[in-house]
Amino acid sequence: MYAILDIESTGGKYNEEGIMEIAIYRFNGHEVVDQFTGLINPERKIQPFVAKLTGINSTLLRSAPKFHQVAERIAEITKGAILVAHNAQFDYRILRTEFGRLGYEYERKTVCTVALSQKLLPEAPSHKLGKLARSLGIHVSDRHRAHGDALATLQLFKLLLTKDTDRSILSQVIRAEAHGELSPNQVALVAALPSETGVYYLYNGKGELLFLGSAKNLKKEVTQHFTRRSSLARKLQKETKKVTCKKTGSVLIALLKAYQEQQKNRPKYPGNRKKPVFSHSISFSSENIGHRMLHIVPGKGQEQYSIGCKGIAAAQRFLRKISTEFDVCPASLEAGQPCAQTGRKATGKDNALHCTKKVLQAFAKYSIFGKTIVLLDQGREPGEHSFVLVKKGVLQGIGYVEYTAPIYNIALWEAMMTPMEGDANTRCIIETYVRKNQKLSILELTSNP
Repeated sequence: MYAILDIESTGGKYNEEGIMEIAIYRFNGHEVVDQFTGLINPERKIQPFVAKLTGINSTLLRSAPKFHQVAERIAEITKGAILVAHNAQFDYRILRTEFGRLGYEYERKTVCTVALSQKLLPEAPSHKLGKLARSLGIHVSDRHRAHGDALATLQLFKLLLTKDTDRSILSQVIRAEAHGELSPNQVALVAALPSETGVYYLYNGKGELLFLGSAKNLKKEVTQHFTRRSSLARKLQKETKKVTCKKTGSVLIALLKAYQEQQKNRPKYPGNRKKPVFSHSISFSSENIGHRMLHIVPGKGQEQYSIGCKGIAAAQRFLRKISTEFDVCPASLEAGQPCAQTGRKATGKDNALHCTKKVLQAFAKYSIFGKTIVLLDQGREPGEHSFVLVKKGVLQGIGYVEYTAPIYNIALWEAMMTPMEGDANTRCIIETYVRKNQKLSILELTSNP
């Protein structure tokens, strides 16, 4: 099923346009089975050149329905259908933008009749809709109006289908939902990326680094940059001309590399590179007879007994995790809560030793303070493991090894690693990853040769 579509927009800045007229013909490959056409009040200014080209002005649209009043009908008539349009990237982007303003994610597969006609009619004098239609004897009425252009696109699509009898050419130009609004250049950039874990780099036409980040799926993450509607995404969509990547295999190594390269390479976006990875810490404090209480504090807590978290919500989740995993009473996590064992507030000797012991066990498992360890994780290819070396609680470097048997000598790991500089942020990145990945392999090392 296909939905032949044409949109007339108000013009204006990228992703700030509005729909002022739309025409959709639901086509089953043989005949039109449903249709929806009409003017729409865009609730924004129409650019003068658009008004002159289409003949549509604000006065004409004053009594027209607004997009939210016809959105359900548009979603219904295009449901389960492939959107077909001449320059489908534009129409699909505008439609997704309008649905996005309402808080809905609108996704459909798309076919561009420009791309389809270029493959099936390579000798055509022009592939612009008006000139192409005239060269094929297709009558176009009301050019630059949605219903007229949509009907011309419908006739063109019918003709192209007769030339592509087995639909082999059509299948080549169908774009997936996530790629439908990408430009040809963006599609090519995304197509070259692997669906693997790593670090990606976005450059402008001058070769200047615009942005870099880590991703579990490189292709998916970069595609989202090209389809999101945030202010940063709009800048990247406009400026990005080249994308490269480095596969890491491990999400942890991707996070560490992205963080350190942000500091070193200083990409144009985002602007604030000095912001800490963590905003709060979970820290110890002593209450009365040595009873240990855990508190969420802003920034960096006590050096030994503190674990960084990315916000209060993350810290609260970690406290709940500690409480469940180590059977720690709430009084050891937040002051003023009654003890699950005694029913009283744990401020005295009742269960101070018991609770302190449990809290220390949690820190021993999830803090890397003072530890000399290797974290073994997924490699870039089968048979390979990635590793992160930590010495006395500080990141030393990363690397890859063909894992056969455990190596406990730190000197051997140091010989194989690529050095990295450790700080409070890398410690937070590692500790966050450790508490989220229970299957991570951790080796405790010795410094003996």
